[in-house]
Amino acid sequence: MGDVEIPYGAYWSTPFAKWQGAFQHLHSMQFAAYVAKHELSKRNIAPTVFSSGILGLTNAQFQSFNGAPWPLYEIGAIRTPGHMLSQVCATGARVLFAGASEIALGLSEVTLLITADRCSNGPHIYYPAPGNPGGKGVSEDQIFYNMMHDPVGGHSMTQTAENVASKHGISKEELDVVTLRRYEQYQDALKSDQAFQRRYMSLPFDIPKANFKGIAGSVLGDEGVFPTTQDGLAKLKPVVGSGVVTYGNQTHPADGNASVIVTTSRMALELSANASIKVSLAGFGQSRTDLGYMPAAPVEAAQRALDHAGISLEQIKAIKTHNPFAVNDVVFSRLTGVSVMSMNNYGCSLIWGHPQGPTGMRSIIELIEELVVLGGGYGLFTGCAAGDTAMAVVIKVSDR
Repeated sequence: MGDVEIPYGAYWSTPFAKWQGAFQHLHSMQFAAYVAKHELSKRNIAPTVFSSGILGLTNAQFQSFNGAPWPLYEIGAIRTPGHMLSQVCATGARVLFAGASEIALGLSEVTLLITADRCSNGPHIYYPAPGNPGGKGVSEDQIFYNMMHDPVGGHSMTQTAENVASKHGISKEELDVVTLRRYEQYQDALKSDQAFQRRYMSLPFDIPKANFKGIAGSVLGDEGVFPTTQDGLAKLKPVVGSGVVTYGNQTHPADGNASVIVTTSRMALELSANASIKVSLAGFGQSRTDLGYMPAAPVEAAQRALDHAGISLEQIKAIKTHNPFAVNDVVFSRLTGVSVMSMNNYGCSLIWGHPQGPTGMRSIIELIEELVVLGGGYGLFTGCAAGDTAMAVVIKVSDR
C-alpha cells in the first residue's frame, strides 16, 4: 500500500488467558492502555508521536461508548483523535486496514492500533421495547447468546464448522491430526525459554490489580493451553450430535490485548527496533461466503489479498490463520492446495485461544516475526468472522 509500514518491533501482545482466568478482573480497554504505556516506554516511543489511534473492540465494557479516545488519553496521547472498529474475529485485520488507509491517504503519519477484548464476565444487555406488551424489553448475554444464535440463520458458530465439514467430507480423525500438529507447532514457540514469544511479548507477564495500582500476580505465558495427544483427542465426543467438531479441535474463549504501530517509511526508520528490516503492508482482501459456512470465507479473502498485492500463493513463505475450528485450516488446504501441516508455525488461535479483537492482531505480529526468522519474504494472514465474513492481509519483510 505505497508508503505504509509497520516499524520492526513496534508491536506487542499480552499472553492470552482462558476466560474466567488470570485477566478476568481487568477492564479490557484500561488493560490495553496499561500494557501499551509500559511497552511504549520500553521502546522509548513518546505517546505524543501518534497523530491517530484506532481501537478494535468487540465486547462492550463499562463506558466503552467513547471508544479510542479513552485508552489514548490513558497512555498520554491526550490530543490524539481516534475511533473504534469491530468485525468480531476479523477485527485485528480490519483495524490494520483502517490504520494503513489513514497513512496512505495522508490523514495520519503515525497511528497506534489497539485491539482488546475480554470474553470473561461479558455484559448482559437490556434493550427497551415500548411496542411489546407492557413495554417488556429483550435482553442478551452479549457473548454467549451471539455465539449460539446467528441473527440471520439462528445457528451456532459450531454449526457453521459442521456445515463446512459435511460439505467437504472432512472427518473428525482428520481434524484431530491437524489439531495435534498445531499443538506441536506451538511448542516451537516455547523452546529456549519462549524465545520466539519473547520477540514481541513481555515475559513473565505481571498482572495488574483491577484498579491498575499495583501487581496482583504474574503468568509465565498463555493460560489455557492444555496438553494435547492423539489418544486424548480421539476420546472426545462431538459437540453437536453425530458431528465432527469437539472441544478439542476448536478454540476456547480468552482475554488479552495486542497492539501495532503503522506509519510512513520515513517515521518507520525512527521508530523501528532495527531499521534495516522493512515491514510493508502489501495487500488486503475481504469476503463473505454462504450463510452458515463461516470457516470457508478466508479462502476468498486470501485470494483477494494476493490479487491486491499482485503476487501468487506460490510466492508466500508463511501462512497464519485465525482458526477457531480445525475445519478452517483443512478446508483452506483442500481449496488452495497448501499443505495443512505447514501453516501456523509457532502458534495460532486454535491453541492459544480467542479473545476476538486481538486474535488476528497477535497472529499478524507472529507472522512478521516468522518472516524475519526465515530471512524475509511474503506472508499471508487470513481469518473468518461472524456473519460468514473474512479479512486477509499480505505482509512483506525485506532488507531496507
